[in-house]
Amino acid sequence: MTFIEELRWRGLLAELMPGTEEQLEKESTKAYIGFDPTANSLHIGNLIPIKVLVHFQKHGHYPIALVGGATGMIGDPSGKNAERNMLDDESLKNNVKGIRTQLEHFLDFSGTGNNPALLVNNYDWMREISFLDFAKNVGKNITVNYMMAKDSVKKRLTGDDGAEGMSFTEFTYQLIQGYDFLHLYNEFQVKLQMGGTDQWGNITTGTELIRRKSQGQAFALTIPLITKSDGTKFGKSEGGANIWLDKKRTSPFKFYQFWLNTSDEDAEKFIKMFTFLDQNTIEKLIFQHKEAPHQRILQKTLAKEVTTWVHSIEDLEKAENATAILFGKSTREDFENLDDQSFLEIFEGVPMAEVSKEKSIGVGIVDVLSDVSGFLSSKGEARRELKANAISVNKNKIDENFILSEKDIIASHYILLQKGKKQYFILKLLDEA
Repeated sequence: MTFIEELRWRGLLAELMPGTEEQLEKESTKAYIGFDPTANSLHIGNLIPIKVLVHFQKHGHYPIALVGGATGMIGDPSGKNAERNMLDDESLKNNVKGIRTQLEHFLDFSGTGNNPALLVNNYDWMREISFLDFAKNVGKNITVNYMMAKDSVKKRLTGDDGAEGMSFTEFTYQLIQGYDFLHLYNEFQVKLQMGGTDQWGNITTGTELIRRKSQGQAFALTIPLITKSDGTKFGKSEGGANIWLDKKRTSPFKFYQFWLNTSDEDAEKFIKMFTFLDQNTIEKLIFQHKEAPHQRILQKTLAKEVTTWVHSIEDLEKAENATAILFGKSTREDFENLDDQSFLEIFEGVPMAEVSKEKSIGVGIVDVLSDVSGFLSSKGEARRELKANAISVNKNKIDENFILSEKDIIASHYILLQKGKKQYFILKLLDEA
């Protein structure tokens, strides 16, 4: 299977400039994808371009990841209705550094193989160019008519979908991105740029510059923008927050849960797009899932593969244990082995009371539920719920005679109280000063 065939069956190919496939079959080719440093971490929307570069390298080609230190100062207007706030220099440097570190996790930059990846920052060459030089040497090669014909520009100028006008700064973005392609073509013999479908206009501006300035031939390939079957935006949690690749911003548990909660329709599509499983394996998984959809084979495999790829097998195991604990399929040992961070991630948002260890350990459960914690309104309610067998401590049902002890403390500080199936309360035990 060639690189293009791989993308095609995985649903990762949108548009190809004529001659692109022939170029890739003819020789090992250098291609790049740009990453916008708007934050110090990439998010799951960036996983598709990363994965395309990984496939490109696996098929014997040379992948180049461009971090837009220069273009990040302006902001790409493609797909945007309004101009972005510009980043200050310090924030931009921090973001570039974070993204560089993440990309090194996915691509082989070591040079040990025959086709090592390359990481570049367009600020390294753009900072040396004056405005007058750029206008003379680049701007004169592309007409305003050509630039205004691009969809990303027309939408903003006509005010479609509530879009506001476009500043001169944004208008020049496609020229700057086009110059990136020209520079990489001249310096590294890069013949292909890849990106989302919203990048087609910017990419083809680059191929046009290469044709006019260097009398060369370059190519374009676009990847479909990912959408969910229900029409909601891909890459956001239910609360609308980004799902980041940095585990400090999105924990591996939340990351795992995002994929686990994928709909059946999306799981069938995403298993091809986001994993490296081969075609036969995926077709078997899809068949098994359709035979027994309640087992959620696709979702579990998808969550497992992507979490391991982005984080690690250890993070996957922690996420699986946490999931088992949250949904009642864990052992007591699993629960007792939770560390502080994992415990708080699982029960994020659960009401919590901080109490001294002295006032909790050795105290009867009726007092703990009412006076100590305030979880239940009175001792009377506590007794009624205990008699109804509705109270659990650390997921274990208890009765009115239960007394809290040191062995009930999880992750050094916590005890989980529960009423029924869904009503939780956390006691955080504090040592006396």
